[in-house]
Amino acid sequence: MSSSTSASAAERPKTLGELRESGYTVLPVREELRRNLIARLREGTSILTGVVGYEDTVIPKIENAILSGQDIIFLGERGQAKTRMARSLTSLLDEWVPIVEGSEINDNPFEPISRMAIDLVEGAGDYTPITWIHRDQRYAEKLATPDTTIADLIGEVDPIKIAEGRYLSDEMTIHYGMIPRTNRGIFTLNELPDLAERIQVGLLNIMEERDVQIRGYRVRLPLDVYVVASANPEDYTNRGRIITPLKDRYGSQIRTHYPQDIDLEIEIMQQEGTSVVADGIEVQMPHFMLEIVAELTHLARRSHDISQRSGVSVRMSIANYENVIANAVKRAIRLNEKIAVPRVSDLHAVVSSTTGKIELETMGETREDRIVEKLIQGAIVTTFNRHYSVRDFEPLILGFDNGLRVDAADDLPAMSYVHQVSHMDGVRDALTSLELPGGPAGIAAGVEFILEGLHLNRKINKDFSGTDGATRYSS
Repeated sequence: MSSSTSASAAERPKTLGELRESGYTVLPVREELRRNLIARLREGTSILTGVVGYEDTVIPKIENAILSGQDIIFLGERGQAKTRMARSLTSLLDEWVPIVEGSEINDNPFEPISRMAIDLVEGAGDYTPITWIHRDQRYAEKLATPDTTIADLIGEVDPIKIAEGRYLSDEMTIHYGMIPRTNRGIFTLNELPDLAERIQVGLLNIMEERDVQIRGYRVRLPLDVYVVASANPEDYTNRGRIITPLKDRYGSQIRTHYPQDIDLEIEIMQQEGTSVVADGIEVQMPHFMLEIVAELTHLARRSHDISQRSGVSVRMSIANYENVIANAVKRAIRLNEKIAVPRVSDLHAVVSSTTGKIELETMGETREDRIVEKLIQGAIVTTFNRHYSVRDFEPLILGFDNGLRVDAADDLPAMSYVHQVSHMDGVRDALTSLELPGGPAGIAAGVEFILEGLHLNRKINKDFSGTDGATRYSS
């Protein structure tokens, strides 16, 4: 029986003697991760689930670090899946492993390290009871904050145990912190530079010396922990934010990044976004609207008005995607339409989900909503020019020059656009190339996209005709 046993709960050994007889072997956590990674590589399966866009950049570095047995620190701005990747590493742990029953720190039955487990094994021998824990119980994470204490990470003397009559020097008085409780597992510390320097020293002792110091006395615990950390590059490289010996202890420093093209951004949006569900209403999202939402985020990541030090999270794309759909569903409910198709006029809904996720480079000089409006316009015109040339609409532009007027609003029924299309030369063929969802709702979305694209290319004018957001396109 190997450490990768898949026996059912009833078949697993329940005592130390049964475990010995089964031939089960316990591997150090790094060996366990390495062995299971090698199996994945031979099978050709991914080591990370739900992570998109890192196949050729980040994942190969993670694989190298695990094969080398090196602790990892992920460097990247917010919203780059650092924590998700750390959590996904648990899939490389064995599904079930044995521990001494009652152990707080997942003691290896063959080599216990806590006083409680050592005494139990010495007294009960092969009759020592063991239990099996799932891989998910072998993972813990902590968000580093300036008020994080040694007690949180390593442990503290339990005053109740002292009151029971134990001596302060007795190891049994310790209430273990998160790292010892993750023995034989993976511990993740998010935002490492926010950890106070004296706590960083304690973490260094755990990682380098296996030396636990609590209240002036020392307990030698040869912990077997794979340590992962995350940090923003701006904080991590800032002198004085992290002690050099601890920085040196992480074997692999892996730089993460945002999706490198809008197709990846769209894939993440659709994977992570939650679509509004309303009885009797079907949501159909035109691909050009997905492009606009993704493009908005990519423009924000290049904007001089927005601070790039903290980044523009993929979560902004996801939230904008959800809000645009929500606005379209709301319209369908109010107009009693069966199909909800997001339009350009629904993009005002992204203001609230964007402003809370960006930091302006200079405060007070420019309003956030104006910057967001500029980003929306840039995303629309970029997407329009990707699909069309303004020369494609010369007959339509001529129609506007001859007095054509078209009304648009996010609360305008879809059939209103269908009726207006009959007066717009060349638009039907242009709509066909967009591969719109069927029906009037799709036509409405396509018409708004074309009209707004021509307006932003300065071929037609756009006037607001009221306080309810209604607009009129004209010459």
